Amino acid sequence: MTTTRHEPASTHGKTVLITGATDGLGRALAHELAAQGATLILHGRNPAKGERLIHDLREKTGNTRLAYENADFSSLADIRALADRVATRDRLDVLVNNAGLGVELARRTSHDGIELTLQVDYLATYVLSSKLTPLLTRTAGARVVNVSSAGQAPLDFGDPLLERSWDGVQAYCQAKLAQIMLTLDHAELLRGHGVTVNALHPASYMPTKIVTHLFTVQSTLEEGTTNTLRLITDPTLAGTTGTYFNRATPDRAHPQAYDPAARARLLELSERHTGVAWPRIS
Repeated sequence: MTTTRHEPASTHGKTVLITGATDGLGRALAHELAAQGATLILHGRNPAKGERLIHDLREKTGNTRLAYENADFSSLADIRALADRVATRDRLDVLVNNAGLGVELARRTSHDGIELTLQVDYLATYVLSSKLTPLLTRTAGARVVNVSSAGQAPLDFGDPLLERSWDGVQAYCQAKLAQIMLTLDHAELLRGHGVTVNALHPASYMPTKIVTHLFTVQSTLEEGTTNTLRLITDPTLAGTTGTYFNRATPDRAHPQAYDPAARARLLELSERHTGVAWPRIS
């Protein structure tokens, strides 16, 4: 009897951009993918931490195909510049939109005057996804993975920046739902172009810096890393797109995610606040 041997999923030789790569889940993903031999573009907002990460990855994995990109996501100019730099590359096999804030204790605004959680957790994903779409479509089998959350709340389009009534939990949960709404639109835009776009809740309350100052840890970092890596590498998911995963299982997001009118309003808001047009491809 002949036994079919399945090679382990790998990103060897592929180019992967991870935002928020210097801490927590992003850092754990970087270690796993570097060990697989991926070419990594690692984003952070602290050059010293970025330098340490690159050194650590080289020492532990021997991988030298590593680049650090600095960008402060509280600045739309920085986000756009990061996208423009990455867009000059020959290929981008995987975009992992992972950077984000957790539940903030006080309302803060970005350099652009936008409620900070919405900008860092959602608008950065919007800008990178929009500006890197042409590069993704030129890379056969590219994947976009948006690290979202099971914590989701609908946007009030009458007060999307929460200027009248700010709450840290609402700010976080609406930004994470917005990310899932974008996932569905991006997947639809790229359908038929060989690019998949999915979102996931990797695990609940992992031991990361955005969790431990407020919440009790419930999941291991390894659980979240495994679930995210699956969306990046699993060959059985090559045709899966426009799906929200709760850990490893496809799930339904908040109903607003499936409202075409709400998603259209979100895209209009995103274009207006970022100055980046939603891409049109044929």
